[in-house]
Amino acid sequence: MNSNETIKPYVIGLDLGGTNSVFGIVDSRGEIKAQIAIKTQGYDKVEDYVNASIDALMIIIDQVGGLDKIKAMGIGAPNGNYYKGTIEFAPNLSWGHDGIVPLAELFSKKLNNIPVGLTNDANAAAIGEMTYGVARGLKNFIVITLGTGVGSGIVINGQMVYGCDGFAGELGHTTMRPDGRLCGCGRKGCLEAYCSATGVARTAREFLEKTDEESLLRAMKPEDITSLDVSIAASKGDKLANKVYEFTGELLGEACANFAVFSSPEAFIFFGGLTKSGDLLMKPLVKSYNEHVLKVFKGKAKFLISGLEGSSAAVLGASAIGWELSEK
Repeated sequence: MNSNETIKPYVIGLDLGGTNSVFGIVDSRGEIKAQIAIKTQGYDKVEDYVNASIDALMIIIDQVGGLDKIKAMGIGAPNGNYYKGTIEFAPNLSWGHDGIVPLAELFSKKLNNIPVGLTNDANAAAIGEMTYGVARGLKNFIVITLGTGVGSGIVINGQMVYGCDGFAGELGHTTMRPDGRLCGCGRKGCLEAYCSATGVARTAREFLEKTDEESLLRAMKPEDITSLDVSIAASKGDKLANKVYEFTGELLGEACANFAVFSSPEAFIFFGGLTKSGDLLMKPLVKSYNEHVLKVFKGKAKFLISGLEGSSAAVLGASAIGWELSEK
């Protein structure tokens, strides 16, 4: 470790999700020394979000000795452009869906002009898994994030796939059902509209409306139902809730069978809140994958759930972007 690294031993990693933004101060060994979170939504302008972020960040920056100890910052964000440090037309962000937001630049200016890099949030999760998680040693895999939306990070031959413009790998916006549900991106039938946490809640509402089947979920206002409520009901043996997860898993398995065609991954790694449903989701997913996948790919891919706690994979992946940037 050189003297500069001794003086500045930390980077900031930001996992910017559709619901929460989690900040971590990370050392060169990948240990998160301090962590804090704020809500992502509820701000009229991106400047308001950045100001709230800085207020929170300074609390944990002070805990590790102040801004002089911070070498760089990495951000994982929806619709993040790795090449430009911008968030572009992010459908799930109230302050970022109408245009191009220079988020890396805004954070850099507030943090004494330290280098700030940015990538897609699912790419950050994939980098975190490759460096610290279940993807260690794997050269070809796809991380699928199941949260407010559906994201993906694709690694082929040991390298993240960014494409010509930084936006490669938006698998959540592949069309699963032509003329299906309207997605937040403006298209119809996207995987995200069905297999995100919001998609699961939407499916539950549709099933409740279309049938008279008894369900614990009927005791709730339809608009209040969340994916967690569906999961809890399913774990109690609620048949309708179980059907919701079967439907979700079947669709996700079908999608993975399509994704196998272009990259022949060693593993699909699932990350995010929806994975807490465990076998409720994974059993129908694997069954559906095996029913839909081409014979040449059958039996080759593993189906893994992230072993990194909470948002650690994305925070660590984002921090890796910071370390990479600081070494340039």
